[in-house]
Amino acid sequence: METVKIAQIAACEGREVELRGWLYNKRSSGKLHFLQLRDGTGVIQCVVFRDDVPPEIFSRCDHLGQESSLKVQGLVRREARSPIGFELSVRGVEVVQDALGYPISPKEHGIAFLMEQRHLWLRSSRPHAVLKVRAEVLKACRDFMEQGGFTPVDAPIFTPAACEGTTNLFETDYFDQKAYLTQSGQLYMEAAAMAFGKAYCLGPTFRAEKSKTRRHLTEFWMIEPEMAFCELAEDMDVAEGLVFYIVRRILERCQAELAVLERDLTPLQKVAVPFPRISYDEAVGLLREKGSDIEWGQDLGGDDETLLSAGYDAPVLVHRYPAAVKAFYMKGDPQDSRLALCVDMLAPEGYGEIVGGGQREDQLEVLEQKIDAHGLPREAFAWYLDLRRYGSVPHAGFGMGIERVVAWLCGLHHVRETIPFPRTMQHLYP
Repeated sequence: METVKIAQIAACEGREVELRGWLYNKRSSGKLHFLQLRDGTGVIQCVVFRDDVPPEIFSRCDHLGQESSLKVQGLVRREARSPIGFELSVRGVEVVQDALGYPISPKEHGIAFLMEQRHLWLRSSRPHAVLKVRAEVLKACRDFMEQGGFTPVDAPIFTPAACEGTTNLFETDYFDQKAYLTQSGQLYMEAAAMAFGKAYCLGPTFRAEKSKTRRHLTEFWMIEPEMAFCELAEDMDVAEGLVFYIVRRILERCQAELAVLERDLTPLQKVAVPFPRISYDEAVGLLREKGSDIEWGQDLGGDDETLLSAGYDAPVLVHRYPAAVKAFYMKGDPQDSRLALCVDMLAPEGYGEIVGGGQREDQLEVLEQKIDAHGLPREAFAWYLDLRRYGSVPHAGFGMGIERVVAWLCGLHHVRETIPFPRTMQHLYP
């Protein structure tokens, strides 16, 4: 008898097959047991009729615990009332392990409890759907980069110095010296861009931010492209193209998952290119018109981002922030020395910044001055300065946070649901 996955069941109509999975739910009605079996690719109803199986199997099915692991043999039948159009008429059941006392029942549970049971909660329909969307987002990122001629280059996790400021570093002993968990792969991607022209990394980054907001994790994933011979305008074009590509891809391939999450698709369907682009100066003016007390020179806070993006159906690109609120590596605006050639992309529906990037400082002397001005150890950046000594060119890039994008696409309140095992100030377990 052939063993198949539930996702393949439509091709098996009229055949006897074996399914292997876990008991998602169960109900009984006299001579019938209805076993909801899941295998990671889908859920199917397996109908156990008392006259079709030995008495001991029928009795055993009556006492199976939720999430028991099973091998179920039966005939695949078309069933119009089934969400997948088919069900299994059971001929045999083998219990691999009977799970008794499974802690997550079909009743409502609080988020704190579910996060403590995250290793088990992943089996439920909601987190399963979110992580399927996440998987598609990651695949879309790689596909877009490959189509654009970018070479994937892995950045190190251990780094000798800060990239995004020294106040939110996770420090660790590294034999006889100090090392830090990476805040960003960007500096290394600048080196890769000088080797390959266009490069990107996709992996975890770490920020020791003492933040309890719904938008922050201490460990999160970013895709970080970097391009040689590139300036701010082109950088914004690429960021816009990537995000639009992802939105269309999710709408095309994740309809079932978005339905499970009860996501209203209308806002996503309204996203169109080109995305609106406004300067920081314009953003401050708009915010003040909307009642914000923001002053010129301040970075946009979460409330400001929500207020600003509320006026747009698509993500809005805010460019040329004050240099004082941006990282040391940002290139200054030659038209206004107060500003940096940088951009943040703010998602609609109140999801805030999903992309941050800009043009990098390519002049050796200026970069040295900025490193000193920020109080950073120049010796830790000697290799980075070499990139300006040997064939420096205008270059730019950005980082896109995977979790914030997934939260927006899925319509989730908190980014902790967008990653398999979230790390926040409160959560290091499981």
